[in-house]
Amino acid sequence: MSQISRIEWTEATWNPTVGCTKISAGCKHCYAESMAVRLKAMGTPGYENGFKLTILPDRLSEPLRRKKPTVYFVNSMSDLFHKSIPDSYIDQVFDTIARSPQHTFQVLTKRAERMAQYFRNRTVPSNAWLGVTVEDRKDGVPRIDRLREIDASIRFLSVEPLLEDIGEINLTDIHWVIVGGESGPKARPMKPEWIEPIRQQCEEAGAAFFFKQWGGWGADGVKRAKKQNGRQLHGRTWDDMPTLQQSI
Repeated sequence: MSQISRIEWTEATWNPTVGCTKISAGCKHCYAESMAVRLKAMGTPGYENGFKLTILPDRLSEPLRRKKPTVYFVNSMSDLFHKSIPDSYIDQVFDTIARSPQHTFQVLTKRAERMAQYFRNRTVPSNAWLGVTVEDRKDGVPRIDRLREIDASIRFLSVEPLLEDIGEINLTDIHWVIVGGESGPKARPMKPEWIEPIRQQCEEAGAAFFFKQWGGWGADGVKRAKKQNGRQLHGRTWDDMPTLQQSI
């Protein structure tokens, strides 16, 4: 079912599928996997299979029943473009999105090639923002070019967990960039000198910049609770969001 979210860049989550499999370095300490294990132990509906990919068609209509305009993160507990989810089911998800124009839907994937292939002969609903994860140079950065192939009103990058200096990136036709460090007991550190070049490139390209969190390691390189490390970068909070005007 839809849930109010504590993720800083969205309002609610909608999971018409749950579960996933790991495909890149960013997946190593997957928060959704740990959460799914806990939810299964608690007997939460939808998590009877733990983190094994599960399609939940009974959840397809949830956004249709909510009249208040809401920003939804789609599949916070899965990846809509996982190879085991058929195109026909993805069609149903985007049909719900198209039929819910009062809402905004943020769709994030690590499977950028499949997303680009899916939309080769399909139209992206205007209220769907499409994004890819960019955690490193090897797996993450190449996803940006695949995202750029898609004609979406808003294209965004989730540079989280940022695992290394990703260098110069092409932000042409990218409207929003979220940056964050990894959290959890096994969090890998994020260095301040990796972040500033991304922020500067966003400024030069006219892309909105959102700093989500330091995660389990602070700006001073000390490991501590995520809440203690906060969200400040250069003494301020960066909460920029994209606007449709940016995409024109």
